[in-house]
Amino acid sequence: MPPAWHVRFVIARGSAEPSERQVREALEGTVVHPEDVERVGLEQVREVLRSWRPDVLVAGARGLTVQALIELAVPNRADRPVIVSGLPGIAVPVLPYGLGFRRSVDLFLVHSHRERRAFAEASRSLGIPHRYALATLPFLPDTGAPGASDLPRDRIVFAAQSLVPESREERRRLLRQLVSTALAHPDLEVVVKVRGRVDEHQTHADQHPYPELLAELRQEGVHVPDNLVVESGPMATHLRRAVGLVTVSSTAILEAVAAGVPALALTDFGVEARQINLVFADSGLLQSSEELVAGRFRHPDPQWRQDNYFHAPADDTWIRDVVELLEQRATEGLPPYPTAEPTVRHRVAMVFYRHQAFRSEPKGLTGALWHRVVERAVVATALRVSRSSFVVTRRFRPARTAPMGDPADVPTP
Repeated sequence: MPPAWHVRFVIARGSAEPSERQVREALEGTVVHPEDVERVGLEQVREVLRSWRPDVLVAGARGLTVQALIELAVPNRADRPVIVSGLPGIAVPVLPYGLGFRRSVDLFLVHSHRERRAFAEASRSLGIPHRYALATLPFLPDTGAPGASDLPRDRIVFAAQSLVPESREERRRLLRQLVSTALAHPDLEVVVKVRGRVDEHQTHADQHPYPELLAELRQEGVHVPDNLVVESGPMATHLRRAVGLVTVSSTAILEAVAAGVPALALTDFGVEARQINLVFADSGLLQSSEELVAGRFRHPDPQWRQDNYFHAPADDTWIRDVVELLEQRATEGLPPYPTAEPTVRHRVAMVFYRHQAFRSEPKGLTGALWHRVVERAVVATALRVSRSSFVVTRRFRPARTAPMGDPADVPTP
């Protein structure tokens, strides 16, 4: 963001709330200091919007949180903030529910020329009138040359993911290949880099954590060499010591490319939308784990780089688009943001989204027990009634609007 913009950073107290350690790691190298971060519930978000009256609201969260935030906290009026959102990494192929959850935003950020084409086509087919803007992924360094480091290059880094590979057996098979890699390269440390510890929340719940699977292999008598370790920490720190990075489809591979570290995207579990690795077609990075064990990492094709996440900074349009929307807001006002039809299914789904996005704080033992009972009832009921709510509908309606004035006049939903 331009240096003159004043930023207030808040984190929703919900089911994906990060730990203090995760916040520190995520903010390392940014202009935001961990001690300045506020953790808020829904009422506190509403108070921030009423008292601080931001010009721009960047909703950087899971889709259900974005939808709950907008519909439950942002007044649908001409002088509301410009609402910006997007997806925080590899977003090809386009998932319809990712667009549907963000149907109400004014500006949807994409991070490559290829994504811009794919999202525009998806919007047309789904009937969602998004305005797209190009932005560079903020965690990518400015240059594509290897960063200077006084640390030894003595690591192969595996970037773990919560969603892929999906099954326990697939993950055990991947770990066995990492064991083979560690045995084949005793002079290198093979690091299973996890995003969170077992007791920490993540954006997507990890059903089969690698530390537990590695312990299983040891119990079964598999020889796990000492140079195979599990660590967390900022990816940039790991890359400063890496001779290569391997993953299935983690955005960490983009960080590696930006840092000049050769990489591999594994094909052992298929090349398909489910593995989130279709974007690497024609990059030269898609290879089997045999190449991993052999230590043969690769740099991507230059043409692929230009079309996928490594465009010139001058191509970015998002700041210009935000400024245009701010000018419109100051002169004629912003149009009403669209919402889904107010069916019973949608209302029940919103109860579920609100509960996941902004959990209330239970008080005392009785409150905690009651909170747990209500939580299970809400989730069970909402899931039964709203399973089809994740299918994007073509029917949108502008919500009722209020005249321009004091945001404190907005009724509490």
